[in-house]
Amino acid sequence: MNRAAQLMLGLFLAGASAACAAQELGRLFFTPEQREALDARRKARIPDKPAAAAQSPATRIDGKVTRSGGNSTVWVNGQPVPEGDEADGLRLHPGRSDPTRVTVSGDKEKNRVRLKVGETWDRGTGEVQDVIGGGEVRIHRRGSAAR
Repeated sequence: MNRAAQLMLGLFLAGASAACAAQELGRLFFTPEQREALDARRKARIPDKPAAAAQSPATRIDGKVTRSGGNSTVWVNGQPVPEGDEADGLRLHPGRSDPTRVTVSGDKEKNRVRLKVGETWDRGTGEVQDVIGGGEVRIHRRGSAAR
């Protein structure tokens, strides 16, 4: 590349980088009004999600994280619930002895159910359904002859 071409390329790149630096990105995901409202809610310690008006008749355990040095978090009906909090009027007791299960107690302490991740408890009927809902898992291997 000759000297004139190098100089032209250098000037072009310097101009392009100056134009990029002059642009202000601002907030990417919120309008300024939404950001102000969010900041005001955080300062006032108002939760981001409003309390549910109606309780769901079904409780599904979607996941569980057990921390070695702190509280656990259980995902109930798609929402994270820290240990000690309630979800839809239910108390959650993530077991330390069996990390695969969560004890869910309703309004009355006698109404307790131990659920695994993926199970759903219908509070109206008391029925617990597994992930596959009473179905059956079959494995079909390609290239293998049926036995």
